[in-house]
Amino acid sequence: MPLLDFFKKKPKEKKLAVPKDQTRKEIKKAVEKPKKGETRKTSEIKEGQKVKRKKATFSYSVLKSPHITEKVTDLTKKNQYVFRVWPKTNKTAIKKTTEDLYGVDVLSIRIVNVPEKKRRLGKSKGWRPSYKKAIITIKEGQKIEILPR
Repeated sequence: MPLLDFFKKKPKEKKLAVPKDQTRKEIKKAVEKPKKGETRKTSEIKEGQKVKRKKATFSYSVLKSPHITEKVTDLTKKNQYVFRVWPKTNKTAIKKTTEDLYGVDVLSIRIVNVPEKKRRLGKSKGWRPSYKKAIITIKEGQKIEILPR
């Protein structure tokens, strides 16, 4: 049926803006991808060529907020800082965002999943929600300014 053909995906055609005097081999050389570990400057990239960009890790998609308690303030003397993080984040994502956001060298990360707890206020019963927190150890002599003075 011609009606169903409307929903089919059509193959994309590759089009390059090429001057008439260039040969196919010269075109392929211009569009070659860099080898592993190599990077290209923007001046080396030809017109019509796709460039792979790094995926940005945003701080709000990893770190929720700093976890501030008396215990945590004592840990700052040992160069350890505690943040609440989203439940699906892993150690590598936490390390990248803290290094990018605060400009410090992260030595180690420990993750704690705090379970939900039953709470009662008079007759009403409820649950305190669960959360995930990360304890980040940074290099000696570096600091993270969590609360501006």
